Formats: sequence, C-alpha cells, structure tokens
Amino acid sequence: MITHHSSLESFYEQLEYVQKNYTHHGLKATDFANVFVGGLGGSGIGATITKSVFIKKSPVPIEVVNDYYLPGFVNEKSLVILGSYSGNTEETLSMFEEAIARKATIVIVTQGGQLMEKAKEHGLTYYTIEGGFQPRMALGYSLGFMLRIFAELIGENINESMQVAITTLQDKSRLKDAAAGLEKKFQGTLNRRYTILCDASFYGVAVRAAQQFNENSKMEAFVSMLPEANHNVIESYYGQLPSNFIALNSNSNERVSARFDFVIALLERENNKVAVFETDGLDIPTMFEIIYILDWFTINITEPLNVDPMEIANIISLKDFLSEV
Repeated sequence: MITHHSSLESFYEQLEYVQKNYTHHGLKATDFANVFVGGLGGSGIGATITKSVFIKKSPVPIEVVNDYYLPGFVNEKSLVILGSYSGNTEETLSMFEEAIARKATIVIVTQGGQLMEKAKEHGLTYYTIEGGFQPRMALGYSLGFMLRIFAELIGENINESMQVAITTLQDKSRLKDAAAGLEKKFQGTLNRRYTILCDASFYGVAVRAAQQFNENSKMEAFVSMLPEANHNVIESYYGQLPSNFIALNSNSNERVSARFDFVIALLERENNKVAVFETDGLDIPTMFEIIYILDWFTINITEPLNVDPMEIANIISLKDFLSEV
C-alpha cells in the first residue's frame, strides 16, 4: 500500500505524470458563459486552489461547489469540470447526471470507476490519474491537471512554472526541514486546534491545510480569510487561545498585509504561537512548496499525537451508513 510518507517522498512524480500525460482539450473560456468545477474532499480541493490561482485572470465566472447539485446558472453554455479520484463519489456522480441533462460541456478528472465509464460512454474529454493513493495524497495529479486545464482555457502557458515546481519539490530535505521547524515552533501545543489565517490568494492552500489537519492529524482546523475575518473573528482574539495559528500572506494587497501585521502582533502579544509564511505574490512553484511543507507537518505530528494518518474510521463508517439509507 502507498503510505502518506511514500506519497510525499515521491510527490514531484505526480506532477511529472501530469506533464507527460496532459493532452489539449481545445476549449477556450470565452466559448462559455461560465465555468463550474465540482468535487469533494481530496478531489475537490484542487478545484478550490485552481480557482484561487486563475480567478483574477478568467474572463468568465468560475464557481466551485462541493455538494450534490449544480448551480441554477449551469446550462448548455456552461463548462462543467468534475473530479473524483475513485470515480464513485456519489455527490460528483449526481452533478454529472445534472450536467448531462442540462447539455453542458463536460471534462472529467478521475482514476476510474463509474465516472470514467460515463465519460467514455458519452465521448467526453477525460484525464486519468494513477491509482493506489488515498485521494488527499494524490493532490499532485488532481491539482496538476486542473491547473493545466484552466491554463489552456485562458490561453496561458504554465509549462515552465510546472517544471520549476517539480524541481522545487525534488528539494525534499529543505522542505522537510521547514516542516520540522513548524513542529519545533508548536512544541508543547501540538494537540491544540489549528487556525489558518490567509488572504484570498492563499485561500485554497489554507483549506487544503485544514483538511490535512483533519484527516491526517485528526485535529480540528479552521480557515479565517483576511480582510473579512478582521470584521468579526478578530473580536474573539482576547488572551491566550486554545489554538495554534498559521498565517499565509501573499502580499498581494498592501492593506491586507497591514492587517496581517496587526493580527499577528495581537496574537503574539497574548502569548499565542503564530507560524508565518509570507511570499511576494503566489506563483505555482511557491504554492506547491507551501502545500508540501504543511502536508509533511500534518504527517509529522501524528506520531506525538498517537494517531494513524492512514485510518479514516469515521469516514468509512459514514459511507457504510449511507449505503444502508
């Protein structure tokens, strides 16, 4: 079985696979009124991150939904991109049937299952992911293909960025050292919940980190996005809090950066621990680097927390329950 550790050790190979196996879909964003992306969990987060990367460049609206339904605006003028690692995610299959009924253009990203069978049946464009992984540890495949799909839609060539990302991820010792530094930063408070503060550019990466804390570390984790969180959540930041904080600031807006400075100082003044990732914008290699560091951190702390990142007993129990309903 492919473990989480081995998945991360070879993570760059997932991007190499995407680069080798991506084929052009021949679609343009301007051919559509809107683009809808659907997926759940480890398969859906790639869509959320991709939206964060391309939302400012897209000439048409991009909507991401992690549910059973399609928004009311989806019709024959829509592009629907659906991702499911197993190909059997019931919510994604529900969205597929709606997309077919509404005569939308459909593109699929999957490892197999019913979704691939349906893609073949309807003669749709689809991209195949390698099997053997837990979905959340196959992000390189799902996110890699999503990035390539969207880049082609808007006519942007990201080949060089993808290659730089591969080289960056091959520098595993440096990135694992950074993850170890986080463990040292939060030494003594590893079993607290985790709050990820982010700006809009980092939103998808922040959600990914929270999901990894949930599934890998079995810890509660939440995302607070600035500036919105400064209008409400900040009023809960009094005294020492039962949370560790991770700040992800792309410096894409100087006013938001000023807000980060204030909030970090406020939290640290009350003896809260804050790990800060600050970048000059958010390019694809940097994005993958931070995802990789945070992934390792959520795996590293499973040993001191005495949990098994491979076990997902509650999710399996839920699926068994739903199969009987």
